[in-house]
Amino acid sequence: MKYDVIIIGGGAAGLMCAIEAGKRGRRTLVLEHSERLGKKILISGGGRCNFTNVNAGPENYLSSNPHFCKSALARYTAADFIALVEKHGIPYHEKKLGQLFCDFSSKQIVELLQAECDAAHVEIKFNCRVEQVTKNVAFQVSTNQGPFESDSLVIATGGLSFPKIGATDFGYRVAKQFGIQLAATRPGLVPLTFGAQEQSSFGQLSGISIDATASSNDTSFRENILFTHRGLSGPAILQISSYCGEGEPFTLDLLPDQSALKLFEEHRRTNKELKNVLSLVLPQRFVQEWCAKFAPSRPVNRYSTAELEEIARRLHEWEIRPAGTEGYSKAEVTLGGVDTKELSSKTMEARKVPGLYFIGEVVDVTGWLGGYNFQWAWASGHAAGQFV
Repeated sequence: MKYDVIIIGGGAAGLMCAIEAGKRGRRTLVLEHSERLGKKILISGGGRCNFTNVNAGPENYLSSNPHFCKSALARYTAADFIALVEKHGIPYHEKKLGQLFCDFSSKQIVELLQAECDAAHVEIKFNCRVEQVTKNVAFQVSTNQGPFESDSLVIATGGLSFPKIGATDFGYRVAKQFGIQLAATRPGLVPLTFGAQEQSSFGQLSGISIDATASSNDTSFRENILFTHRGLSGPAILQISSYCGEGEPFTLDLLPDQSALKLFEEHRRTNKELKNVLSLVLPQRFVQEWCAKFAPSRPVNRYSTAELEEIARRLHEWEIRPAGTEGYSKAEVTLGGVDTKELSSKTMEARKVPGLYFIGEVVDVTGWLGGYNFQWAWASGHAAGQFV
């Protein structure tokens, strides 16, 4: 059967592209390998979908070409998607740092997209597995539900994160098939694991949370860190994981709002032990383990000034070299993907293959935690939808 546009992938980017193509009168088909739309949307934000961020701008994205995302983000902004949410009467709130969530359920975002697809006369096939893609004049797509043909083909299959809900490398395989280069992929926004030494000291602190600043390669994030059975998670860690390469160290400032040295000076004339002073500002269980590893506790007035300066430095610049990450199963996104040099930033079309488009997470554009990746999905899908 012949269509104007076939979109492989019924997630955020694919559905936005389908809506825009359908609005233009293009006969549009979405092929979704799952039994329902938007599985990643449904589980996002703890089931409430952090659907955008009011602060979304190019500086919030990682890519081998940091300028690539500017065009799409400028043409479809957070305000544009918020207007769509309000059009559908979905109540929402700002949680923190510009992050917008549904008041009730992620299902409302999926229902919004479904309703917009219906209004644009978009056809959707579920449980439809693509077996082969070829191109003569038009694209031929072989599936378990038969062959389909189209003038334009959009790859919106996402990355490798969340394999439990069906993530695969399909999009990358299509790119390779057509001679399109890929930027190396790795898990992004992912918990980090301790090496053996840190694990023996801090592996028993699972559940402890500390407000801290994580820094790597001149980039810093101030939010909570969370100790896990195997390492560190929490917003600040997920953010910095995208910036420190495999095996690279990062630093933690455990007291971002105060001077550890000043704190010690305040108690220098008392007999208070170091661990008791630190327990005034940090969780007691953490302090015990940290002192055992870095500064065996004794009364503050029995440390030399140089010793206190070194302890303060460690508290503000605790260097951790992670053993690795928790992998794609725990990663929010995939870093890397289809090389942006291969695509038009205006249309998302492959330069080498007219009519072939890549959008969303499959492309080498990765946002921060907090709604930025959804905004890239909406913006890149919208951009391609104007031209497919």
